[in-house]
Amino acid sequence: MRIGLPGLGRSVDHIVEQAERAEADGFTSLWYASAVAGDPLVAMALAGRATSTIELGTAVLQTYACHPVLQASRAAAVASAIGGPGRFTLGVGPSHQPVVEGMLGLSYRTPGRHTDEYVRIVAALLRGESVSFAGEEFRVNAGPPERIGDAEIPVLVAALGPRLLRVAGQHAAGTITWMANATAIAQHVAPRIGKAAVDAGRQEPRIVVGLPVAVHDDVAEARSRAAEQFALYGTLPNYQRILERGGVAGPADAAIVGDEDSVTTQIEALFEAGASDVWAAPFPVGDDRPASRERTRALLRGLAAG
Repeated sequence: MRIGLPGLGRSVDHIVEQAERAEADGFTSLWYASAVAGDPLVAMALAGRATSTIELGTAVLQTYACHPVLQASRAAAVASAIGGPGRFTLGVGPSHQPVVEGMLGLSYRTPGRHTDEYVRIVAALLRGESVSFAGEEFRVNAGPPERIGDAEIPVLVAALGPRLLRVAGQHAAGTITWMANATAIAQHVAPRIGKAAVDAGRQEPRIVVGLPVAVHDDVAEARSRAAEQFALYGTLPNYQRILERGGVAGPADAAIVGDEDSVTTQIEALFEAGASDVWAAPFPVGDDRPASRERTRALLRGLAAG
């Protein structure tokens, strides 16, 4: 199984140490949110140079905060620093209205169109193509980044709704999700992105599925903890819609919890639903938080090795 973890760290040194340990433990990937280390790209480049095989990806960098031409150049620079094909993957997404309008002071009226145009531009540049594009959101005339070399840098889209799943299938390497359970993947994500890729004559897209995970014997206690820790996601419309697609009321119900056998079955169900990869976000339950995390990590390590 292709099992990854969230990229975390209190410092650059800690981020590098985490990557070394994750690679040694057999995890296939680490996925970094845009706020990690202020901006994760420098730390990811250093972590990539300290490792040799593990995939390092962003989950995700916000589109509104960075022009697509600059984003492509940043991605190419990181990929060049890490070295080796397939070591760096750029995940991008439009974020959410409170962030874009409340923090950045930008309009969030057309996130679908904005992301559609953004992905077309950045993915083409990272394929090594020159771009002449005149849309409603962007007008670009640019060549590919100088440091891209011969290898394409894959782009994943944080696609939860029909339009962005179509965009991800037509123009990107796939999608990276959060809070989409097996039902949502099987009935909504996989069919739509798969059809878009087939219609565009592209190869089968990656579906990188992210969910909170806790190995814990008391399921009710684990869901109660998940409800507290992940409550924010239940307030954001994009996640509310994907949770509804999965037939669950909130993030606590989407989380993967239970004993080792139960969690294994739930993770296997994600792959059966169409996931190509799972990035599992361990969260602690109970009084002994380190022991709780280690129990979850031990199971995930075993699944990754298997």
